[in-house]
Formats: sequence, structure tokens, C-alpha cells
Amino acid sequence: MLAGCTPWPPEFADRYRERGYWTGETLGAFLRDRAHRFAERTALVDADRRWSYAELDTRADRTAAGLARLGIGAGDRVVVQLPNVCEVVEVAFALFRLGALPVYALPAHRRAEISYLCSFTDAAALVVADTRAGFDYRDMALQVRAETGGPEHVLVVGDTGGRPGLTPLERVREQGGAGPGATADPDPADVAFLQLSGGTTGLPKLIPRTHDDYLYSVRASAEICALDTGTVYLAALPAVHNFPMSSPGFLGVFSAGGTVVLAPDPGPATCLALIEEEAITHTALVPPAAMLWLDAVDGGSQAHRDLSSLRVLQVGGAKFAPEAARRVRPVLGCALQQVFGMAEGLVNYTRDDDPAETVATTQGRPASPDDEIRVVDSDGTDVPPGALGELQTRGPYTVRGYYRAPEHNAEAFTADGFYRTGDLVRTTPTGHLVVEGRAKDQINRGGEKVAPDEVEDHLLGHPGVHDAAVVAVPDPFLGERTCAYIVPRGAGPARGELAGFLRERGLAAYKIPDRVEAVDAFPATGVGKVSRRELREAVRAAHAPDAHAPPPAPAAPPQP
Repeated sequence: MLAGCTPWPPEFADRYRERGYWTGETLGAFLRDRAHRFAERTALVDADRRWSYAELDTRADRTAAGLARLGIGAGDRVVVQLPNVCEVVEVAFALFRLGALPVYALPAHRRAEISYLCSFTDAAALVVADTRAGFDYRDMALQVRAETGGPEHVLVVGDTGGRPGLTPLERVREQGGAGPGATADPDPADVAFLQLSGGTTGLPKLIPRTHDDYLYSVRASAEICALDTGTVYLAALPAVHNFPMSSPGFLGVFSAGGTVVLAPDPGPATCLALIEEEAITHTALVPPAAMLWLDAVDGGSQAHRDLSSLRVLQVGGAKFAPEAARRVRPVLGCALQQVFGMAEGLVNYTRDDDPAETVATTQGRPASPDDEIRVVDSDGTDVPPGALGELQTRGPYTVRGYYRAPEHNAEAFTADGFYRTGDLVRTTPTGHLVVEGRAKDQINRGGEKVAPDEVEDHLLGHPGVHDAAVVAVPDPFLGERTCAYIVPRGAGPARGELAGFLRERGLAAYKIPDRVEAVDAFPATGVGKVSRRELREAVRAAHAPDAHAPPPAPAAPPQP
């Protein structure tokens, strides 16, 4: 097990192997097996590129060999920040073949997050795109290296622009040669990659996922979702999110021998055209994107699209309002599947034989018979069936601790290994979960998690801000959006000035507050802490008349 990670206790690991959940397969071997079974079938589609399973396997081998020539090997961490292009899959499997660990970053992340990830993991390399949506990832990568002294290698998918210190991924692959190259034989029980948590305080925690636990989640998800070789899955969300990667995501589709189509963005104009052109059968969205699709088809600009191939729309990452859920079949002509889960492990699905009202009003039930669920009050005592409480869970694919975070682990996990999810839920008599909100101090902005402490720390760096507190306010489109209360120095900065300041500090766009309110002082609790409850009530009251004003769209979709 990677140093800094918490293993499953032996008695649990033995049980999961005995029951066939953990099969001893690695992610590298997983692709090799599918390349043998489905060699000439199309695995990946990206714009005008179509890679077969055999081609993907060969590319992963050659890239692994090229990375080995750079000195990257077993146990090394590599931060991977790529959009939905075929190379995001190629690089991941190349690293799996070496026993190196991808550290998945989101396309929306900027210098602050990438610097943290590279430094915290002692990354040997950073892999980025050249430019996307007007942002130059190459310049950011060079800034990160200048500020942190690493990583040693910065690899670029696309054009390096002649900048010194950047290496094209294409050259790395070419230097790998035509053979299988250097590969390792990692222990299936060891960590395969590090995934980002939603984060409740500060910068995100890293989640160590093993080959055994993750592939079990993939297989169970593919079975529940009834995937087969005829499945054509549209990856509309960023592929490195847990949801489009494994629930069932592109890995679940590979497990069944289907095809994955990578969309450059989740917008209805892009994706509905791809559904028509590629005969998409399955896709996954967060609630704000799903509502945009519904409106675009229901009398909107995409009403002319032929969506007859689409069988299932998954919605997850945040609670989907029942009113919107009931629109999916009549508007899009497909079944809805609600998905509720987390990158730490547990994933829940509604099933195709669930009653329509269950699908519309619940967030599903656990994927595994060995998913253990507790719903507890603030003292950790089990609540009666159907009562509201905080969800705790453990199981064969729910981790036992974050990477290099012993103090946080003591708070996030119980003494007997249950993960304190921070989600407020109630259970139905059928075992389905209904998600009602969050117990943790976290903002769920369209499914993307915003940690107030992190944004507050950046706000306090502005010379015109004496104090800052960031709270959530209800929003009919995103579920929640952010409001920053500031105690200014003098006249204080306007929101536009603050937004520019936060961007300059490298903060991801979705974390920039939607509203900024200046106040003379903050309400305090009895022990002198800022009362976020009173701040939330104040901002709700102040903006009640325009509660339905359209907010900015989320910069990136979430993990379930």
C-alpha cells in the first residue's frame, strides 16, 4: 500500500476477496483483456478520431514505454489535467501499466489547485492540454513549475508553442517504440490513482483508489446499468470525474465492450447533436445541465433532434428536483436513472424495474450487497427508519482514509471504519436513499463542491478586505450558489474587482462568488465564531425578490 494511505483491515479484505468482489485484476490488465476480446471494436470517439480497443491498448503501451524513458516508474505520481480527448484515457492506462499513479485534476482548475496538487504529491510530471476555451494551460504549467520547483516533466497534448521546458506527448509516445515497452506488475490491492474529494475545508483531499476496489465498482455498475457491446456512451461531463469514469462511465463501458464518445462540453447544442450523429444509448449529467437539455428539446433550439437511440439519461452529482425528473421521459423519450455517490466510494442507483415515482423522488440504493449504511443524528446515534440523519457508509469500494491526511481522517471516519459522508438523507422502506442536504459546511454549486474556507482565505489576501465569510444561498437552477460577505477596509472592492483578483490568484472559476455583500461586522455565535446560519438568512431575505434570476453556469460539473 502506498505510504500515507489507510488499508482495509485484513478481515474485511479477506471477506471481499472470498465473496468475489476483489478479483486480483489490475487496471492495466483490464484494458489488455478487453483489447483481446474486442480488438477491432471502437473503444473511443473524439471528434473525427476513432480508436479501436487494440489501438488504445497499443498507444497505452507505447506511451508507457516513453514515460519510462523519462524516468517515470512505479509509485510515481503524475498530475493529469486534460479535457475530454482520447489522450486522457491513453495517459491513464499508460501510467497504470507502469504502476505510476495518475492524480486527476479538473479542466476548470487553475494555478492555485495545480500548484497544490503537484507540491502535495511530489509529482514527477504534469500532463496538460495546450489551450481550451481561451485558456493557455502551457503558461499555467510553466508558472506552477517556477513557483513550486517542479514537476520535472511537463507534457503537453497538442502544440507546445515552442516554449522551452515543455514536451509534446506525441514525442513521448514515438520514443516508446513499437513494442510493449516497460511495464510493471502492480499489486491489485495497491493504490492505482489519486482522485479529488469535493473538499469541505481548504484545498481538496486526495482519495486513494486501489485496482481491486475500483474495478469492483466498475463491474457492479456496468451490471446494474445493463451495458453490453451495443452500448454507446456519451461522456458529456469531464471524464476524470468519478461519475463519468466509473458509474458506470467509460470504464464500465469498456468492461462491456461498448463505445465511448467524448464530448468537448456538456451543452445541449453539442451533446444533442452527438446523440443524433453517433446513436448514443447512454449518457450522464448533473442537474443544471439536464435542465438545460430538457428546455432545449422542449420547444427550444434543439427540438428538431432525433434522440430515438437514447435509452438512459443518468443524473447525479446533486439532488434532481422531482418536477424536473418527471420531465425526462416525455421530453427526451428515454428512461431516467438517478445516481448518488461520492469519489470516496459508495454509489447508489435507481433500477430499471423501480416504479416511476421511486425514480423521480429518490437517489437510488447501494450498488453492492456489502455496502453498509448508517443514518445517524449529531451524536452518532442511529435514527429511526425514515428519519433524517447523516449518512455513514463502509464497503468493498469505500476507502478507509484520505492520502496523507491523518488528522482529517480522524474526523472523516469513525473508529470502526465508516465514512462520514456529510450528506443528510432518509431511507425509504425499499432501501432507497432520499438526499435532503449537507451536514458539512460545504456549498454544492450545481454539483461542484466549493469549500468556504478556501475562498475566504483568498479573499483575505485582498488589501481592501478586512474579513470574509462565504455562504450558500438557494438557487432554483444550481441548487446553491455562493455569496461572499466581506467587512471592507475603507470603501472596499467591488465584485468585479474581487473576481479579477481571485482569477489572478489562480482560483477556479466556479469558486468565484456569485454575489458579494459588504457589511460592517459579522453576526457571531456564543463562542465568537461567525454565524453562517444568520448570514444565510440575511442573504435569503435581502434577495428574495430576485431569487429566480439566472445565475452564471457552473464552470465544471461535479463528482457524484
